[in-house]
Amino acid sequence: MYEVCDQSGRLAVITGSNSGLGQEAARRLAGAGARVLLAVRSADSGEQARDAIVSEFPRASVEVRQVDLARLASVFELADGLLAAGTPIDLLLNNAGLMAVPSRLTTADGFELQLGTNFLGPFALTLRLLPLLLAAPAARVVTMSSMAARLGRIHFDDLQAERWYRPMGVYGQSKLADLMFARQLARIATGRGWQLISNAAHPGYTRTNLIAAGAALRQPGRRPTMLHLAARVPHPVQQVSRGVEPLLYAATSPDAVNGGYYGPQGPLELAGRPGPARVPRRARDADVAGRLWTRAEELTGVMLSAGAL
Repeated sequence: MYEVCDQSGRLAVITGSNSGLGQEAARRLAGAGARVLLAVRSADSGEQARDAIVSEFPRASVEVRQVDLARLASVFELADGLLAAGTPIDLLLNNAGLMAVPSRLTTADGFELQLGTNFLGPFALTLRLLPLLLAAPAARVVTMSSMAARLGRIHFDDLQAERWYRPMGVYGQSKLADLMFARQLARIATGRGWQLISNAAHPGYTRTNLIAAGAALRQPGRRPTMLHLAARVPHPVQQVSRGVEPLLYAATSPDAVNGGYYGPQGPLELAGRPGPARVPRRARDADVAGRLWTRAEELTGVMLSAGAL
């Protein structure tokens, strides 16, 4: 099992940390001494997660803040509150997400739901929190991607899937966007000389409520997707305690590098100890990543110049 190094005094902000991978990441970081902020959509479930962590680690510092990544106003409210407090952020884990929503839905701001929740919300949050990240001595931003990024494609002509909607295709696009965002932020950090590491991770095939929900979302009459077929075929699968380790490795390992991508080291990266993952060819295109960044700025209204020191 991957051992998280001492995190005493470090502040970790983790989205989607009321259950699954996010909660386990929060638990392991709190156990290593980090001050943990659970950024969750449901305050009640966040408090339950906090209570569970504190019952195991009575001296842990765990706080709950509400945020809905599908509402930019909520993202801005969280960021403004943290900026007003002024405490440097050492770790930002963009973990929260949705998977394979069966029919096209939109966020409060009119974005396709998976793109808005998985990519545009975390993009806006990260840029708004840049002053606090850059105030820390060696901050890291880790963005959760997925093996589905390998099947993704950025459809600039239909980014919101208004003409074309396939649950896993749109999910793959959002996760490819996450990976490209992480790598583009790494390029910017290097170019500007920031003491900031931006990298990404994927959990392989981990038994989470996200996987279970996605596998159950097949609609009558629809052809089975990769997710449905994978659920039927014997393959390596791991529990949350192991599935979270690429995320923790990216966040805490001295071997994790700027622009890196981390996942399980077993066959097909489905399960195993954490280490470097294969970056899909499309995710390596810096020109497309730059174009996607610009489009995200236009859609969210959050510009790099407004968030950087």
